[in-house]
Amino acid sequence: MNDLSLKQTAIDFDSDLDPLDDIEVESSPAPDPELMLQLIRSDNKQEQIQAVRAFCEISEPRAIPILIEFLNNNCPLIRVSSAYALGRNTDESAVVPLINTLKNDWNGYVRKGIVWALGNNGDERAFEPLLNALKTDISAVRLWAASSLANIAKLNYEDAITALPVLIKALRQDEVPAVRSNCGWTIGQLCRELPYNVVYATAIDALIEALVEDKDLGVKEDAKMALLKLGDPRGLQMIEELELEGII
Repeated sequence: MNDLSLKQTAIDFDSDLDPLDDIEVESSPAPDPELMLQLIRSDNKQEQIQAVRAFCEISEPRAIPILIEFLNNNCPLIRVSSAYALGRNTDESAVVPLINTLKNDWNGYVRKGIVWALGNNGDERAFEPLLNALKTDISAVRLWAASSLANIAKLNYEDAITALPVLIKALRQDEVPAVRSNCGWTIGQLCRELPYNVVYATAIDALIEALVEDKDLGVKEDAKMALLKLGDPRGLQMIEELELEGII
């Protein structure tokens, strides 16, 4: 199987390869940065993995160059953990290496972590790579790319109006409900930054369409929440009408 085929392969993203899943449920004290800086250079791979995953939870600028280096490690678990750690330890020096890894890494788990990290970094250089990921990558990466675009595109009007047609298309056509939901949420976030113009109106139309026509209740709910937070009169009127009819 070639690299392109591997890149397009769907993966079960609920496995324990996602280091943030562990961190969110842990209640133990935060790792000691000094100890983790020692272990990250250990010859023992398990100690290295322990250290890299620790930096998904704690901030330590001294770890950043090592984490960037580890984006090229031959162990996928180290690469994906390094990606998440660079989302926690954000730094402009990591943006280009993260983008390069997103373009070239065959492993979907790694690319999933990369798009999360790029969103957290909030650097405009990530806009086109994230937009491309939303268009072309596997479902779990598309889902996170949609969310991450909210942090990037809102910084620049031109990026926002470039992103919205892609997000609207995904909201209407993506086969995965969770991706459509995240696109609806991101559309709502970007519309907050827009003047009332044709782009804004088109985005509102798409949210109303999702609210009325999408078969998934989660997508409908996210479209509804986006419209409520925007306070758009057309959106509010449609919500009221659908509620009166008992449709939502």
